[in-house]
Amino acid sequence: MEIFGIEFDLAGIISTVLPVLIEIVILLVAFSIINPLGSKAIAKTMETMGKKRKLAPGRMKTLEKLSVNIFSYTLLFILVVMLLGAVNINIGPLLAGAGIIGLAVAFGAQNLVADVMTGFFLLLERQAEVDDYVTVGGYDGIVEEIGIRTTKVRGFDGTLHFIPNRLIEGVSNHSRGNMRALVDIQISYYDNIDEALHILQGVADRFRDDARFKEGPDVLGVQSIGNSEVVLRLLGHTENMEQWGAERDLLKAIKESFDAAGIEIPFPHQVNIFKDRSEAKKEEYSYN
Repeated sequence: MEIFGIEFDLAGIISTVLPVLIEIVILLVAFSIINPLGSKAIAKTMETMGKKRKLAPGRMKTLEKLSVNIFSYTLLFILVVMLLGAVNINIGPLLAGAGIIGLAVAFGAQNLVADVMTGFFLLLERQAEVDDYVTVGGYDGIVEEIGIRTTKVRGFDGTLHFIPNRLIEGVSNHSRGNMRALVDIQISYYDNIDEALHILQGVADRFRDDARFKEGPDVLGVQSIGNSEVVLRLLGHTENMEQWGAERDLLKAIKESFDAAGIEIPFPHQVNIFKDRSEAKKEEYSYN
């Protein structure tokens, strides 16, 4: 076969290239099969181990995601090495060169090392786990994944925040222990405080059987006195992530009870007094 005056041995090319292409296709197909199967096997293993050791669901999800990531990265590295071997590229010099280059890059990879080390201690000390409600790196939200380099936090508006682990100087975990449902309600100065407290106690008693509450709610009494209102406070402890719904339901029940009893929830008032200047006594001062 001749192209542009250059002769090609088509049979030789096919006999040389075809086995390489077949090997590459086999490797890619094997990777596409082994990767999901391995991930499922890891998930199944972690589920079994979690049941045996009675691990918390958040802890189990955290370890599962981390194990799947490590498995995927390792499998990808093996695939790349085998592909290079399939096309007869000697990986020995490449690995040696990579070691030299890696030594040079290591001096500029301090941030990466800091990410990995911080992520390691986050996992080791269990500062946060998947599905925990945390404040970390200046963001509030639910932890979706803790990796060896980044932590993913889903904000309550739906935004997914990728936080480099090195930027995590402290973790505020709001999911450890019971949460606090706190309700402050205002009444006017003209209403009877004892009557309002009695109504609040009735509302609190109705919520004692609510499965969301682990303790209370209880009426604490008068919290503060403002310019045009008296503030009364209720406090209870709920299951994790249930505090906001419990507060909303408490406020609704209190408003309905106050309306039925004729107790007013005040709004700001302003009283203006106008003085007739024509009747005002004028005083004159003289200075020597």
